[in-house]
Amino acid sequence: MAGHRGGSSSAAPSPAAFAARMLLLLTLLPLALAAFAFALQWRGGLRDPAGAAWPADTQRFPGMENSPLGSSSSSPGAGGSYFAVSSSAASNAAADCAEILGRSASSHGISLYRGWSFDSDAAIIPKICITGSTSASLHQILPWLYYHKVIGVSHFILFVEGEAAKPAVTSVLESIRGVKVIFRTKELKEKQDKSRIWNETWLSGFFYKPCNYELFVKQSLNMEMAIVMARDAGMDWIIHLDTDELIHPAGAREYSLRRLLLDVPDNVDMVIFPNYESSIERDDIKDPFTEVSMFKKNYDHLPKDTYFGLYKEATRGNPNYFLTYGNGKSAARVQEHLRPNGAHRWHNYMKTPNEIKLEEAAILHYTYTKFSDLTSRRDRCGCKPTKEDVKRCFILEFDRLAFIIASTATEEETRNWFREHVVWNDKDTNLKLLRKGVLTRIYAPMAIIRGLKESGVFTSAVTSAKAHSKTKSSNMGLENKESIRPNTTAGQSTLEGSNDKMQATVRKILEMVDNQEEAMPPMSPPGFAELIESALS
Repeated sequence: MAGHRGGSSSAAPSPAAFAARMLLLLTLLPLALAAFAFALQWRGGLRDPAGAAWPADTQRFPGMENSPLGSSSSSPGAGGSYFAVSSSAASNAAADCAEILGRSASSHGISLYRGWSFDSDAAIIPKICITGSTSASLHQILPWLYYHKVIGVSHFILFVEGEAAKPAVTSVLESIRGVKVIFRTKELKEKQDKSRIWNETWLSGFFYKPCNYELFVKQSLNMEMAIVMARDAGMDWIIHLDTDELIHPAGAREYSLRRLLLDVPDNVDMVIFPNYESSIERDDIKDPFTEVSMFKKNYDHLPKDTYFGLYKEATRGNPNYFLTYGNGKSAARVQEHLRPNGAHRWHNYMKTPNEIKLEEAAILHYTYTKFSDLTSRRDRCGCKPTKEDVKRCFILEFDRLAFIIASTATEEETRNWFREHVVWNDKDTNLKLLRKGVLTRIYAPMAIIRGLKESGVFTSAVTSAKAHSKTKSSNMGLENKESIRPNTTAGQSTLEGSNDKMQATVRKILEMVDNQEEAMPPMSPPGFAELIESALS
């Protein structure tokens, strides 16, 4: 019995031995699997199932046709111009990769946008339209336009005059897919003269005044027409933007305006973008979009104690915290009864829009970035340079002062005034305000536009327009003239104003609206007077 018990005891494994064996197994198994995976990768034994599903000769993504990886050659850019490209495509695989990922040491740029297809708008959600009135040159419009294409804007409705209406500019703009160019012709003016806006009160305070007031009315009439065109084109959102403004979609999961608006709740009608103002550090800026990186934050994005505590240093003796407006711009959902509410906001004839204000995204306003901005404002306005007369021409105080200085002072005196009031050349003050958050550095737009330029996107647009110089029909510059006319369904606005039934419908709608909110003009940020009023109320 004793021997039998002893043999049985020695045959059963002890708990310690079993645990040791399991530990050894758990240690060796991952190591064996890792070694096996390494061997497969080293020998190239694993095939990519996604790659295997495509034939070798069709592995190209949309937009790669003209890229170094999609073709063995590329067209050289025009040397010496603003849009020139300094590098050429290589012929082998290693050079192709180098061309896509970086440029030569002499250019120090990144060719991120070579071969991009800016013309594909399939399955874009949401569809975003930008409308604006401009007299700028092609050198300003093209970077502005393609930057917004990169961040998700698919359609542009541009009302052009002056420099922007010249054939050399419009032929390029009209060759870009998604761009509608509308000339300020006699026919357009006659249509806008019949707009219902002239019979309403919300914009009446700006009627029949020169300069900035006249521009404000013109912008509102253009916005009214753009709403109809955006609706007919199936747009989801519309934004009014000037060509010296860039949208900065901070706060989104990616640097994309489309992603930003896609995350907006369905019950929101209008999204407000507070504006940041450029703070130039030199008086010889030539290309603001690629040379300016410092901006003054909007008061909506600052703590009140920071804003008012550093108000004097941030203002630097100027009339207000910002040189120009401080009430931002907005995006509106394209829907029934939408109307402009001045250049900065939208409204609805049938309801008060549900709006939200973004906490990180902003409009970057590149205002007075060049010394020539002073003289150009002076030359396009015929007002007398007196304190009283400029009030009927300019809405904002700094614009009035700038006009008087540019009209009465010598060039040297004007430049000194420009350096004192516009240029941020005190590095200590700049550093202090940067640390406090009043000033901020924003590099994304600069990097994107530089990348577009160095990749030859602007050159390609110009050369393509020259090669295909099939200009659209004259006068309106529209592919379909009917697109500028609003639908005459009940409750919609009319530019014609000749149909009795429509006029009765319009009157009925106006009776349903108790009070018409006045148009929101360009407004300066709040100062100490507003702070005292709010404290007493």
